[in-house]
Amino acid sequence: QAVHDAILRHRFLIVRAKELRCGPEQSRRFYREHAGRFFYQRLVEFMASGPMWAYILAHENAVPLWRSLMGPTKVFRARHSDPDSIRGAYGLTDTRNTTHGSDSPASASREIAFFFPEFDEQRWYEQDEPRLRRRRLYYSAQERVHRVLGAREADVT
Repeated sequence: QAVHDAILRHRFLIVRAKELRCGPEQSRRFYREHAGRFFYQRLVEFMASGPMWAYILAHENAVPLWRSLMGPTKVFRARHSDPDSIRGAYGLTDTRNTTHGSDSPASASREIAFFFPEFDEQRWYEQDEPRLRRRRLYYSAQERVHRVLGAREADVT
């Protein structure tokens, strides 16, 4: 909940959110680019250790802004250089550092497809994103996402 609150406080738009649980095989597929590295197994085990929330976030310069909000990967460094970051406040170890963030727009697209295979990114950019830019939206606390304001919701607000 603290991470979710930080997302909203920093004015990210939550395009999609879902609670899920990844098993070891899915976790291995997600982190396959790190296979063979000394920390790979710890990443896989942590990801598979319990439920988590996956988000699609939107913001101008979302990737670098999210990475800044997360703070340094190394928790010791985060606690000392950026204690108000998510990892500085909630991280436990370098592989159990609370959050993951895509390192580029291309990685974000790949990771969105991994966690949200039903999400049509191109359609979103063509149809929903222009309306979000015009700030025709509202936050649905029940769904934990921002929604584009339609005629029905406009009558309510």
